[in-house]
Amino acid sequence: MRQLTEEEAIEFFDGEKWKTMSFFERAEFQLFQDCLCMPFSVFHEAVEESLKRPVFTHEFGLNRDGLKKELSGEMPQSTFTEVMALIPDKKKVILVCGGGE
Repeated sequence: MRQLTEEEAIEFFDGEKWKTMSFFERAEFQLFQDCLCMPFSVFHEAVEESLKRPVFTHEFGLNRDGLKKELSGEMPQSTFTEVMALIPDKKKVILVCGGGE
């Protein structure tokens, strides 16, 4: 896929060309572009809808290649444990909230 120039990405974004695309098309297109070509929230929703699972924001920065492979069917869906393992130990803070009293 050809990379859009910064100017083309801005035009794509401002022209809202992404609105005519399906969730899968949005996810596939944006995952393979270096410049953000649509609002991040639109991209995020498209990836979640396409992968049929929650996608955490750190995955976009730490596992872009994995998301591409998962979207194309080259690898199975990531598990919660695998997604959490992407976070470096020095940056990991996990809060467990329980219900009840």
